[in-house]
Amino acid sequence: MSGNSFGKALVLTTFGESHGVAVGGVLDGFPSNFEIDLEFIQSELDRRKPGVEPFSSPRKEDDKLVVISGLYEGKSTGAPIAFIIYNHDQRPSDYDHLKDLYRPSHADYTYQQKYGIRDPRGGGRASARETLSRVAGGAFAKLLLKRHNILIKAGICQIGPYEIPEPTLGIHDPEIISFLKQLKADGDTTGGVVSCTITGVKAGLGEPVFDKLQADLARAMLSINAVKGFEYGSGFNGASMKGSEHNDQFINDGGAIKTRTNHSGGIQGGISNGEDICFRVAFKPVPTLMMDQLTVNRSGDETVLHGKGRHDVCFVPRALPIVEAMAALVIADHVIRKG
Repeated sequence: MSGNSFGKALVLTTFGESHGVAVGGVLDGFPSNFEIDLEFIQSELDRRKPGVEPFSSPRKEDDKLVVISGLYEGKSTGAPIAFIIYNHDQRPSDYDHLKDLYRPSHADYTYQQKYGIRDPRGGGRASARETLSRVAGGAFAKLLLKRHNILIKAGICQIGPYEIPEPTLGIHDPEIISFLKQLKADGDTTGGVVSCTITGVKAGLGEPVFDKLQADLARAMLSINAVKGFEYGSGFNGASMKGSEHNDQFINDGGAIKTRTNHSGGIQGGISNGEDICFRVAFKPVPTLMMDQLTVNRSGDETVLHGKGRHDVCFVPRALPIVEAMAALVIADHVIRKG
């Protein structure tokens, strides 16, 4: 299986399955002599943990990070940083009934067709638990970016059909909570939209052709489980605007070149222009339902999949640190490449 590494100058390679012994990663290219705050990295993992939000999976995992190389006396050595997170709440028998069934809108069928074998325990490598390694790698990248005064912040701006005017870190609106409670009672799920803003990026990151900054951000976001869409700046709304409305006019702001508006989302010609980098990511509904669904087995016989297990009604709140982590890996990679 290829495609388990991300980045060029800063490369994260991940490994592990949902109900295997552990998940983990190797971060190669991280600069030496950086103070590494392991408590901060652990706090990022804790943001993603299941069982914290009322509408997340009740699976209980400590998700404790163990760094096994690349650090000495609290600092990075320049060697590959290898880390591992053991899976403690394994219940592989919960998935015995899925060995010969293809779950609707999961990776079961395509994985079987590509590799001729699959791990049915929670989706194996295709499980969202793989994103733990991304969050850990992204937390290291955030520490690197902190030295450059670059901050990445994601928030929830839509849950199901409900738009949230001011992006939030959690679900607090009573109408949305009522909506999610009803979905949980029905055994159903929903998706949502995450917005992300990157501040402090100076002009000059990114390349003008295939390695455009927005292209790398798009690739990063679309590699996250359940992501169905990415837009930056004005996004799809820009298609309905006039050029005279959409152009970001340059101004001299006390000696600094700025733009009056930011429809470009902080990126022009594939290169950062010094304004805030803004993008949005759309997540589909969680495909595992607590209700019966029609499907087929490996022989092609039609059958019924009975819903059971420990799953999220809405994964979006837990996705915030994942979106931030992948954005951090992209920006840190380009910071290192720029030198």
